[in-house]
Amino acid sequence: MTPEAPARDAGGAPPTAVGYRPGRTLPVRVELVRQLRRRRTLAMGAVLFLLPFVLAVAFAVGGNPAADSGQVTLMNTATESGANFAAATLFVSAGFLLVVPVALFCGDTVASEASWSSLRYLLAAPVPRARLLWSKLTVGLGMSLAAMVLLPLVALAVGTAAYGWGPLRIPTGGTLDGGLAAQRLAISVAYIFVSQLVTAGLAFWLSTRTDAPLGAVGGAVGLTIVGNVLDAVTALGHWRDFLPAHWQFAWADTVQPRLEWSGMLQGAAISFSYAVLLVAFAFRGFRRKDIVS
Repeated sequence: MTPEAPARDAGGAPPTAVGYRPGRTLPVRVELVRQLRRRRTLAMGAVLFLLPFVLAVAFAVGGNPAADSGQVTLMNTATESGANFAAATLFVSAGFLLVVPVALFCGDTVASEASWSSLRYLLAAPVPRARLLWSKLTVGLGMSLAAMVLLPLVALAVGTAAYGWGPLRIPTGGTLDGGLAAQRLAISVAYIFVSQLVTAGLAFWLSTRTDAPLGAVGGAVGLTIVGNVLDAVTALGHWRDFLPAHWQFAWADTVQPRLEWSGMLQGAAISFSYAVLLVAFAFRGFRRKDIVS
């Protein structure tokens, strides 16, 4: 006697296991806990946490930076208040250091599963491919944002303890009171995060293309450095306006007497546009990819 074929639903779709819901596979909470427990997450968090202490010790050993030059910059005013110290910490780290956690958290996420030979088992669970990518991208971006918030918060606390709470002295002249300075620093962190979305998208796309986590992370960091080098080539003229690196320090407009949005809006638009394209490439390529590891 021939067994009866399983009944299909009204739309003709093949049957699924009772209780199976694709949207409930690999919850973001589970993925977040998995990533937080990894040693590279703890190591990166320790580096970002300790950096303000290292800078404070350096200023204590080297003396008042304002005495070294007649020019007033964020670095020269770093020891005048906690807000100035936090702004100076952002200034020295935004160009490269904050690129690393973004590339690490977004570039290591899928490639590491492939290197452990666990990616195919996740998909066989079964976790839909799009669901897996969304969960990992959400966690990667969330941890990148947390890294960018951690650094200035610790710097503000260390600077306040070392130099006191006070107004933010602006390099071009004038000051911002403590409350307004905190708001401007928050805007700076938000813009730095948005400006790094292109690095996140690039790292995530590379993570879906390789089984080597170091290749994805290193590739994203390397191409970011190439962008910085190209931005330094003044012969490119207006073509540099299409480079995300050209707008990476547009957040400095927040430490001005009058907040200027134009540079940050242009930089955010460029970064977001590149990021959307790169993430779309990641989803499209991963959907067709033959997973063998």
